[in-house]
Amino acid sequence: MIGLPQGTKVLFFTAPTDMRKSHCGLSGLIRNELGGDPADGTLFLFLNRRRDRLKALYWDRDGLALWYKRLEQGTYERFRTTEDSKAIEIDATDLAMLLSGVSIQSAKRRKRFSRAA
Repeated sequence: MIGLPQGTKVLFFTAPTDMRKSHCGLSGLIRNELGGDPADGTLFLFLNRRRDRLKALYWDRDGLALWYKRLEQGTYERFRTTEDSKAIEIDATDLAMLLSGVSIQSAKRRKRFSRAA
């Protein structure tokens, strides 16, 4: 599991991604498709078409770091979006469930207190 600092933003790219892309190719996707900056501290997640491979790109203090995981069996869950967004924001709990194979769509969250923004 990736150790994330408190408050790290996690963006899940919803379109299938070519897993041959490395730091530069994924950075280009972030800039061109999402209009984001790969060095802003956000963790960016990418899945391949078969959903058995996941790449995570993030800025690690002094450079880009790439984390890659290939499943031997099964698939990762793909998030369904109703809008035409190219990425959705998930939290650290959703990330942990995604990596562990828990279905996020069917999980129910209990009501919790949160401060008004």
